[in-house]
Amino acid sequence: MTETVLRHHRELTAALRRALVALYSEVRAPLLHLPNYAVAAFVERLELHGGQPGFEAVLGYDGTEPVGYAYGNTVESGDRWWARLARATPPELTAAPTFALRELGVRARWRGTGAARRIHEGLAGGRGEGRVMLMVNPAAGGGKVLALYEAWGYQVVNEVPPTAEAPPLVAMARACRLPDGGAAGN
Repeated sequence: MTETVLRHHRELTAALRRALVALYSEVRAPLLHLPNYAVAAFVERLELHGGQPGFEAVLGYDGTEPVGYAYGNTVESGDRWWARLARATPPELTAAPTFALRELGVRARWRGTGAARRIHEGLAGGRGEGRVMLMVNPAAGGGKVLALYEAWGYQVVNEVPPTAEAPPLVAMARACRLPDGGAAGN
């Protein structure tokens, strides 16, 4: 395998939509039977997020083969993002725009290679918002996903109550750029 080459996209074009749906469908294949993970639910979220301010997606490639993806957008203080949290959010967390990492996925063959970290940092590490936040199922991968985000400098800052479609999640935050240049973790 070669070094993951990153391609940045700031507009949700038809070609980007097809690429993201194809990658998502493969990465999340074991979960697609669950309502929140169904391809139709992903497409609905992608359309919503792709039309919001600060949208950006990064696709990683090994040569010409797609490895994985990440995307997100900017959220301001009045955004629905904050209303989903279980506890009131301190004003210092909502006062400035935040980058919401909406999705990150890597195909099985490239897991454990550092590709996820490179794609993540290619997206979140260069943002101007100063802070990146995400929501994750703490039970995903038997807790390994949460531990990976913690190794990347994220800290749990709140909980997200479950819905009929989604399990309980935790909200995590970190600076867009880590003081050590983002070298922590895999």
